[in-house]
Amino acid sequence: MRHPNPPLAVAGLLALLLATGIVHAGPKEQVTAAMQKFLSAKSYQANMRHEGTPPTTVTMQFEAPDRYRMQTPAGTQTIVGDTMYMQAGGRSMRIPMPKGTLSQWRDPANLAKNQAGMSVTALGSEAVDGQPAKKYRVRVSQPMPSDSVMWIGGNGYPLQIRVDSATSGRPASTTIRYSRFNDPTLRIGLPK
Repeated sequence: MRHPNPPLAVAGLLALLLATGIVHAGPKEQVTAAMQKFLSAKSYQANMRHEGTPPTTVTMQFEAPDRYRMQTPAGTQTIVGDTMYMQAGGRSMRIPMPKGTLSQWRDPANLAKNQAGMSVTALGSEAVDGQPAKKYRVRVSQPMPSDSVMWIGGNGYPLQIRVDSATSGRPASTTIRYSRFNDPTLRIGLPK
């Protein structure tokens, strides 16, 4: 028996397959979806550890649309819009930044630029701090070449990213662990 409306039948079948999880997005689409979700987050915290010479740890918090707080070994930096407030050694400084210095990193157009030269390989599953995650190798050839490994949690957000590189000819690695996505208690005010 022939279905009276083949396009509707095909659409219904696709909807059923998607709802039951039979059709899966490929690794590149999964990483792209995680990055799009990351860009739409209202807040998050990133703990960055750079294993190089010297090793460095930085904690960064973000509150949409344009507020950042970074705790570095040298002190605290707060950025609101295009103004940086630095606190170090008991002193505070207000420093204007070139327009768009940080907003470029949250621009969805930059994600689209990277997609053209991006290849992604699924590496299975691996927990991050006890949270189940899918692991991917992400290579970008343009506009800026990079090689990283990304762990995506069950909520679709990146849990961790590790970038291996070289600094002054020596191997180095930076690991970023993300948490507190859309946490309403994460607030970044102007420093006093």
